[in-house]
Order: sequence, then structure tokens, then C-alpha cells
Amino acid sequence: MSKSHILIVLLPVLFGISGCKDKIKKGNNSHMVDSERITFSKIKASNFETEIEGKKVGLYTLKNKNGIEATFTNYGQRLISLYVPDKDGNFDDIVLGFPSLHQYRTAREKYFGATIGRYGNRIAQGKFSIDTVMYTLATNNGSNHLHGGNKGFESVVWDGQQKSNNEIEFYRTSPHMEEGYPGNLSVKVTYRLTDENELIINYKAQTDKKTVLNLTHHSFFNLKGHGNGTINNHRLQINADRFTPVDKDLIPTGELKKVENTPFDFRTLKPIGQDLNSENQQLKYGLGYDHNFVLNTGTKNSDGLSLAAKVVEPETGRTMEVWTNEPGLQFYGGNFLKGEEGKLDKTYDFRGAFCLETQHFPDSPNQASFPSTVLSPHETYKSTCIYKFSVIN
Repeated sequence: MSKSHILIVLLPVLFGISGCKDKIKKGNNSHMVDSERITFSKIKASNFETEIEGKKVGLYTLKNKNGIEATFTNYGQRLISLYVPDKDGNFDDIVLGFPSLHQYRTAREKYFGATIGRYGNRIAQGKFSIDTVMYTLATNNGSNHLHGGNKGFESVVWDGQQKSNNEIEFYRTSPHMEEGYPGNLSVKVTYRLTDENELIINYKAQTDKKTVLNLTHHSFFNLKGHGNGTINNHRLQINADRFTPVDKDLIPTGELKKVENTPFDFRTLKPIGQDLNSENQQLKYGLGYDHNFVLNTGTKNSDGLSLAAKVVEPETGRTMEVWTNEPGLQFYGGNFLKGEEGKLDKTYDFRGAFCLETQHFPDSPNQASFPSTVLSPHETYKSTCIYKFSVIN
């Protein structure tokens, strides 16, 4: 089974970078070493520099000559801040997050900006089988398994190497039976920010025993700027004729339901909040949108990717497109945000962000009709997602 690399692309903007060059230390667990450094998004490097279980944690910053800045930590491979311009050339941080490592480790919302694994989304009853062998996972979402378990990829320290001012690499081996998953799984993720404003994230994984795998990226976006109110006025388009309805525990029923004449019809741009108050059982189950869409994949670009979604924020003019070769896209409307305090003392309120996660379908290991997520020892896992940013007037 093959999935491609994740790429995030930021369209060119005519703005320069300010500030001095950061010092770089190369090697395992290396990171920007200037503890007094403060990013454009006001993140202090010293707030992330510590050791967890003998592994160094730090802050990694990628910049290009156009003013784009993306900041990461190797704790969970988290995108902490993403600093991009609006239609007037004003920059803001458009992803939710926290200003210190301590807050990431103690927060109620544990997935901000993280790499999710081994399995993004839900697995029913925390059970699946491969070749008649049953595996049991943690049930950390009611009676179901969510986002890799109690200590998924978002809660571990990755080995890291800062290869240059615009490229970093994270890697680790998830040991056999970690969180109940079979196989020693080797994962490498490379992030590169080009002067063409492409933040390229390459995922690659191999296993020594059959397993299931479904990696994704879990940034919470608000194109007005993090903590700047609801996302319900953002206009959203999803290139999907069908979605996967869920039961009360948000497990897919197995049906591929048409979006036509439902609140899930985003085939043309419409405000996210337009149909939220509709009398619809699926919206009641998710407290809003928290559903997988079955992407239309007929038209592909030169890289074999299809347009999955587009978001337009009318006040700032910021626009985001999502391109992928994955069969599904999880649209989550921030329904479980409960007012945690994030960066710059901003409050992240109910429906104050959205997530668009490219993926295979939830509970695929238990749904024979869904595309398979089984990875065998002779295969290489790859996946591609492009978050492409631009502005409109």
C-alpha cells in the first residue's frame, strides 16, 4: 500500500524577513540553540528547551526570504505557529497553540499542531484484526480508540536534526506493540520551507510486521489569526459528493452518503456556520461538523494530487487550499474547544478554529468496504497533503 508525502505550500508574498540569523547545531536532537530567541509569533525558545525521558526537546524555526515563519517543537512534531500575511500585508499567526512546552503537556486539548499516529481518527472498540490475529488498543475516546491512544505520536519526543535554516528532519521507531499496534515502525518526517513559500512535509514509514497506519497533521486553523473569534464566517468548499455518516460515538456506519440536500454539501463555497442549526442527526452526534468526506479524485494535478478543499476568510482575504492523494478529509469545526488560554493570552473558544485532516477513513481496519490501511513489511508508507495559502482582495 502506498500513500505519498505531505506538502504544505504557501504562495509567494512580497515581504522580507526581519531579525538576525539563528544559530544552528546539527546532529541528533539538535535545534536552534539561542535560548533568548523570540519568534515573530512571540514564542520564546527557552520555554521549550528541556529533557523528557532522556531526550532533548527544543524549538525549531523555519524562515524564508519572503517573511513566512513556521515554528515547531520535536515534542509531538507540533507546528506551534505559522506566520503569514493578509491582503494588506499584515502578518498574523493562524494556528492555535501554547507558548510553552509545559502547557502542551498539561492542556485539555492535546492535539494542537501535532503529528497524529499510529492511527489518526477512531477505531471502534479499540480492536482490529490482521490475518485473523486480534489486536486490542487503548479506549481513550469513550469505548473507542482515538488518534493513536493514550500516548500517541503527539506525546513522544522525536529525534531531530536541523539540516539548514529552511529544513528539519524528525524520526523515531515506534516499537512493536506500542499502544497495542504490531510491528516495529520506522517513521521519518522532513519539513522544508522554500523561497517559493512551500512548507514541504514528507512522511515516510516502514514496518517489520503487518500493521495499520494512518498518519495525519492536526493543526487548528483560524485564518483571521489564532484566538480572533469564531470560524463560522469562513467560507468553505470541500470537493466531495459523499461523506461517511457516523453513529452516536462518531464511528462510521459504513455508508457513503450523498451530501446533496444535506448540511454536508460544501461542493461550492459557503459559510461554515450557514447550516449548523439545521435539524440533522449527524450534526447532533458531532456537536457540529466532525466528519470524514469521501473526496472526488477524478481531476489531478501534475503531481497526482486532487483539490480536497478551499477556505476563504473574507475580512483578511487569507485563502487556504488543501491538496492530497488521500481518499478522505476530516473536517472538524472546533466543537470541543472550551476556552483554554493559548499564545499571547488569547482564549480559544467554541468553534474558534477548524481542522482539515487528509486521511484514510476512520475505522478502516474494521470496514472491509473502505480503502485499506494495512501496511506490510515489503511496502513503504507515504502520504501527501498540501496546505496552499494565498490572499484575495
